[in-house]
Amino acid sequence: MTMRPIRLIGDPVLRTPAEPVTSFDAELRALVADLMDTLLGAPGRAGVAAPQIGVSARVFVYDADGHRGHLVNPTLELGDEQQDDDEGCLSVPGLYFPTSRAMHATAHGVDQHGQPLTITGTGFLARALQHETDHLAGRLYVDTLRGETRRRALREIRGGRYAPPRSR
Repeated sequence: MTMRPIRLIGDPVLRTPAEPVTSFDAELRALVADLMDTLLGAPGRAGVAAPQIGVSARVFVYDADGHRGHLVNPTLELGDEQQDDDEGCLSVPGLYFPTSRAMHATAHGVDQHGQPLTITGTGFLARALQHETDHLAGRLYVDTLRGETRRRALREIRGGRYAPPRSR
């Protein structure tokens, strides 16, 4: 079991769009395994994307609503109906804010062997698919917040309950 350290807000890899996967080899399979080990070892988790462990690759794993798996090079189709619920992130530990997401999401991509894969989710699974796909685009859930909720989140990130990592 290889749990990898989670990168925290302030790390540039989290703000950089991940590279598409082009090689479906042992290295990719090892990355998927490390992502799943990291996910299963993390508290309060629903997914982990490759950038969160410092790898610029369009890959994530998920474990939500009884569904567990991975997706490579995903694209999303979102339904019109919205859901609002608290959302958190392993890269922004300890903070949860009401976040609007589509109630229904379908993610298209491939598996670690390059075979086509489609995942359709409602509710929490839909939220997880959107959250992890955002990571691959260099976005964090706090980027989706608006108004007073966004201002409160930024205050807490800058100096409230959460302290970003120090420079190395």
